[in-house]
Amino acid sequence: MIDVTGIRFKSVGKIYYFDAGNLVLKAGDHVIVETSRGVEYGTVVIAKKSVTDDEIVPPLKKILRKANDSDEKAMEENKKREREAFEVCQEKIRSHNLEMKLIDVEYTFDHNKVLFYFTADGRVDFRDLVRDLAGVFKTRIELRQIGVRDESKMMGGLGICGRQLCCNLFLSDFVPVSIKMAKEQNLSLNPTKISGTCGRLMCCLKHEQEVYESIAKTTPGVGSIVKTEDGKGQVTAVSPLKGIVTVAIEKGEEKELKDFKVEDVKILKKTVIKNDEKIDMAELKKLEKD
Repeated sequence: MIDVTGIRFKSVGKIYYFDAGNLVLKAGDHVIVETSRGVEYGTVVIAKKSVTDDEIVPPLKKILRKANDSDEKAMEENKKREREAFEVCQEKIRSHNLEMKLIDVEYTFDHNKVLFYFTADGRVDFRDLVRDLAGVFKTRIELRQIGVRDESKMMGGLGICGRQLCCNLFLSDFVPVSIKMAKEQNLSLNPTKISGTCGRLMCCLKHEQEVYESIAKTTPGVGSIVKTEDGKGQVTAVSPLKGIVTVAIEKGEEKELKDFKVEDVKILKKTVIKNDEKIDMAELKKLEKD
């Protein structure tokens, strides 16, 4: 095991591990570290953590120092430069008539490179744009095409739940989300109802999947035969989160619908909870792509 400190370079970016050495750091402190991109300014999110050797990418680099007043001023100056660079790049994109949308601009802390993040429907020939930008900023230029999920993560916004987008609030990395999850959660498979602001499947499907999988182990699906205090019957509806099943109980030649708690019924013959809604799988599969 080895002690490491977790650093983020963006507000909701990936966490990278560094060796703090003898520095005493706490979450929220700003530090200066050396990375493959050069000297960078980051924020401590994990003050100290023990990890196994295979969890780090060797060599483990050291944190150079805790950020001082000069570093803080330099960072503020970088933010100002990024805003100016954004305007310049926007104008250059228009002048070259390029089909691309500029999303963000990032200066490395040591001004060794300027990164421009953009989205586009296909490949873009931006060689002339790079030459123009290099002539203006007199430093290394990198244009990086990102996906729609990354765009939402950078831009932020509100989801259909009315809360800040998960990707912009706390998600360090995107996780795979599949149509299967929506089916198992018995959601409407209408693309407009299960896709997020980015146009892909909502990340919250993944957050809730573990709960639904756990519930499915003890909850009878529609069509299951169960025994209740009122007699034997067949499950006609299931409310997994409420823990309620609706059972059609045989009363002679008629059937009576009655709600029961899951723990109050005994499963005699179980069927899996299924979503039988007719769907266009080709259309839904597009939502899974980045």
